[in-house]
Amino acid sequence: MPRQPLPPPPPPPQYRTWPHPEAMLADRARAMRELGRRALGVPAAVGFWLYALLLAVGWGCVGVALQTFEQGMFPDVLIGGIFLVLGIGGIVPAVVLLALGVKRDRTIRQRLREWGELGSDQACGVPCSNDVESSGKDSGLRAPGRSLAWMLPSFVLAAFGLWTSLAWAASASPGSDTYADAAYFIGMGCVMWVVGLLGMVKAVGHYRWAVRVVA
Repeated sequence: MPRQPLPPPPPPPQYRTWPHPEAMLADRARAMRELGRRALGVPAAVGFWLYALLLAVGWGCVGVALQTFEQGMFPDVLIGGIFLVLGIGGIVPAVVLLALGVKRDRTIRQRLREWGELGSDQACGVPCSNDVESSGKDSGLRAPGRSLAWMLPSFVLAAFGLWTSLAWAASASPGSDTYADAAYFIGMGCVMWVVGLLGMVKAVGHYRWAVRVVA
């Protein structure tokens, strides 16, 4: 099923035809709620974590390939080549999908800013009293539960990834640990750290924006 398009940005001032402020505020609240749901809703979370899992599995296959290449024997090299192809086949689409998700989040934030600015007298295109403007504020936009649901696992994942990289590097010893081991553990830690950081930035960025708009 194709993904539904995002709510469009507000029309330019010369094309705004709201008959009264209440109509404008209703459209504003509807668009902002839908954009917030697209940013932090369950479908976005499921997609994000599936892409992250695909990236981790892909890097795991690359790590197995590097370890088998170090054996130097023909069967090991052949098996390593298979794992390398599988790893690249997982990493490339995962990175592309995560990048598209970041781009989509930027579009959502931009449109949220544009709709949020529609509450000022200059942006309304119709007379907006303070009472009417404040009535359009939707406290549901803060979505503290959804923001927390993104923030906590992202923080845990980022912290665990950073600890994995640093702890392995600190405990590695020449002779017993190989370059393949270093690439696998440090790379996997970096993958977890980057994915967790993306999730934290998304959660904190949305909540900070919502606090400014709703306050």
